Amino acid sequence: MLKTVFAFDYSAHARFVAPARDAAEVWRLVLGLILAVFIIWVSAPLLWQVLFYGLSDDAYRTLYDDFETLLLPQSLLLMLFSFGFVWLAVAAVALMLHQRRPETLIGSPPIAWMQAKFVIVALAILFAVLFMLPPYRHDPPLQEGADLGRWIALLAPALLAIFIQTSAEEVLFRGYMQQQLAARFSNPLVWLFVPSALFGLAHYAPGTYGGNAWLVVIWAAIFGLFAADLTARSGTLGPAIALHFVTNISALLLIAPQGEMSGLALYRYGFSAADEAAVRAFLPVDFAVMLVSWLTARLALRR
Repeated sequence: MLKTVFAFDYSAHARFVAPARDAAEVWRLVLGLILAVFIIWVSAPLLWQVLFYGLSDDAYRTLYDDFETLLLPQSLLLMLFSFGFVWLAVAAVALMLHQRRPETLIGSPPIAWMQAKFVIVALAILFAVLFMLPPYRHDPPLQEGADLGRWIALLAPALLAIFIQTSAEEVLFRGYMQQQLAARFSNPLVWLFVPSALFGLAHYAPGTYGGNAWLVVIWAAIFGLFAADLTARSGTLGPAIALHFVTNISALLLIAPQGEMSGLALYRYGFSAADEAAVRAFLPVDFAVMLVSWLTARLALRR
């Protein structure tokens, strides 16, 4: 079993990368990323225009004022749903610049869905086991978050929003970037590390994490490597999306730090993201859970 866990079988990756080989020039990738950013930048104001005309003045002002801190459930949901623009932007780039169908960014959709189900079930069992293991209390103690009734009422849209957000990030970094780089460069160090490093840098938020900002970047980059590895082993984005999806459910819907992006959480830790000492002490535990989650996904795929 250990030999299976630590082996590097990337034979399925060739099938995943094949649709990108006909238009694999680096300039296309760079231009594609620029176009994607432009499409997202243009689309965001349109969303606020729709909200301006569709909501009452008070509802719009409340949503707009909370959008930086995301303390309210509706503002956090809006932010997560807005990642649909990332999906649309990358799909448009694939069609216009690379002349290939957007679904090729995922791999085979039926296989991706089947693999994702395996990983989600395995991770659900893992988190249930971890929840039952000691210690049976948090220090500092957990605090109540969203009201249970409202949490249940928002659960379905929250799960959909998290799926859109996580799948959009995977399509951009492990789909588009990893595919295009692998089609151009045979060295795995390029297509594993470059998208993962950019994924980590996308999480750089000194205003939120203070002196821990670069630690969070490293954490995110390592997560990116784990997701890239699952993608290379499986030949689809299914397992990476599943890992990202379950991870963000835990961090956004179950237990979140106090303050920013806590609007949907059932419970909250006794510290905020700005508490540098508490976050620094928590990161090794979080990394251990991430590592075990990746290994569990590997075992679920038998790869």
